[in-house]
Amino acid sequence: MTLFHISHTDLDGYGCHLITKEYFKEGFFFNANYGLEVKLSIKKVLEKIEEFKDEEILFLISDLNLTFQESKDLDKSINDLIENGFNIKLQVLDHHASGQKSADKFHWYYLDTTRCATKIVYDYMFEEYNGFELETDQWLNPLVNAINAIDIWLDNEVKNFEFGKVLLMMVSKAREINNSLFPNLNRDYRIYLLKQSIMYINEKDGNIKLDNNLHFLKKEFLRLDDKDDTLDNLSAKYLVKTLDDVKDDLTVTYKGHKGLLTYTLGSISIPANAFLKANPDYDFFIDVGRKGNASFRADGKVDVSVMAAKLAKGGGHVNASGAKFDDFKETIHYEEIKNYVQRKLDKI
Repeated sequence: MTLFHISHTDLDGYGCHLITKEYFKEGFFFNANYGLEVKLSIKKVLEKIEEFKDEEILFLISDLNLTFQESKDLDKSINDLIENGFNIKLQVLDHHASGQKSADKFHWYYLDTTRCATKIVYDYMFEEYNGFELETDQWLNPLVNAINAIDIWLDNEVKNFEFGKVLLMMVSKAREINNSLFPNLNRDYRIYLLKQSIMYINEKDGNIKLDNNLHFLKKEFLRLDDKDDTLDNLSAKYLVKTLDDVKDDLTVTYKGHKGLLTYTLGSISIPANAFLKANPDYDFFIDVGRKGNASFRADGKVDVSVMAAKLAKGGGHVNASGAKFDDFKETIHYEEIKNYVQRKLDKI
């Protein structure tokens, strides 16, 4: 069976992914926030599913309530695939009351407001796939209970609730790896932290111990060698290595100069300068935010203040400038961003 799993972008959403990854081991995983990201993620999954006509497919959506129209459109798309010979099972596992209308209409939309989505997915794996081996369940079950306690606010379960509070903070602040450019790596990072938290979950004052040691857990994941450093420096080195692995896919050009284009990276001064130093064949670095704000960095070979001015009436310094693209349209697809920026670079 091939799994396609879309889940939310918070602790509960990643908890769902932790569970399905533990059972299926391999699959295609996506994270989406509400609104546009849900529609675009569903579209992306449906396009990918078309490559697997001869396989049994489970399309799972968790911790995301679909609007009635989104549910109606998805139901039609799945039925069309089935009519064309696909062996596909669609399952939505939700706990948001706003999904009630969809749950009342569609048999594949399961809704239970008394459990968090992680707990629903965990129980679903037992009901449909016989659950997990005892060794796995011994660490997974307490983690699920802690996520459930904080997500539906069971503050009477003091131990689970307090531990869940730390988990909530831990996942929301795991921003060292960009989730737009490197969604799989970002997900792996957060799931790594969730798994590492298990060593504290049954200890006395485990929530405090996890909170105290979270900084070191992050550094352990991000460290590329035996040399210790600050978290910021380790993050920058890790990012440069990760960008270097995919730099060909992120390359744009301007008047014979080669540059790197990122999306929603944010706070680029340290990583941009580090990347340009490590890659002398690159002359500039651009990062575009979700609303079209752009940051430009260079190392003396290109005047990015001129580039920013010509691209979007921006400006700044020779090696550090900013601008805003007024005609920018938000998307979750990097290729659309790259094509958009390259077209503008070609015109100036």
